[in-house]
Amino acid sequence: MEWFIAKVLKKKIIYDFDDAIWLTDKMEESFLDRTIRWRGKVASVCKWSYRISCGNEYLRQYGIQFNSRSLLNPTTIDSENQHNRELYAVQKDKNRIVIGWTGSHSTLKYLYLLESILQQIQNTFPQVDVLVIADKIPSMNLPRLMYKPWSKESEIRDLMQLHIGVMPLPDDEWSKGKCGFKALQYMALEIPAVASPVGVNKEIIRHEVDGYLCSSDEEWVSVLGKLIKSSSLRAEIGKAGRQTVIERYSVSSNSDNFLSLFE
Repeated sequence: MEWFIAKVLKKKIIYDFDDAIWLTDKMEESFLDRTIRWRGKVASVCKWSYRISCGNEYLRQYGIQFNSRSLLNPTTIDSENQHNRELYAVQKDKNRIVIGWTGSHSTLKYLYLLESILQQIQNTFPQVDVLVIADKIPSMNLPRLMYKPWSKESEIRDLMQLHIGVMPLPDDEWSKGKCGFKALQYMALEIPAVASPVGVNKEIIRHEVDGYLCSSDEEWVSVLGKLIKSSSLRAEIGKAGRQTVIERYSVSSNSDNFLSLFE
């Protein structure tokens, strides 16, 4: 289809991707699935395209092998009209602390990386709940686990129930293609983001300034514990995180960059 559009119809294709779509994280993918998905076509589509829009530098380095007009176009957040806590009146229970995660069923497996850590946290801090916002109920052995089905209409209000947002990832090639949307959502809403130091997370988050990067179980437990104990620390990190989004990952800060795709 892309070859026909570019070569026969002579149209300019702007090819945008924000995952390492030439790879897969499905270790047991069937031959039929691999054949239908035909991930090898990504390189060809890059060659046929007028310009390529890449969600992070890792993706751009892939695209530039096939097309010199590969542009870094980071994931952006509408920090004024959507991810803006001032637009919503949400009451939080002052006696509870909510650690949360949001995502699709295909990425729930990453949250399971934190299961034992969250068990330890909840055993230590009886006031802590864990909220998962997704399109599938998680299968986790946690004493105080809450679930909300993801909905476009309620997404921001649901996220604003969180006191702390987490984004665990394995350190592999597929994860390096991730563009940090979860972390950016948390940060834009002034929710302290705690993430794995994988891929673009290391570029988005400045450790202990506008969020936290944790590699080991001990680091996750320590950071979450500090944030649970200190509302002032949560507020400080949350405000710094929002400022980072406004300056580097907001629609307003990236408008010129996006429009340059069409020049």
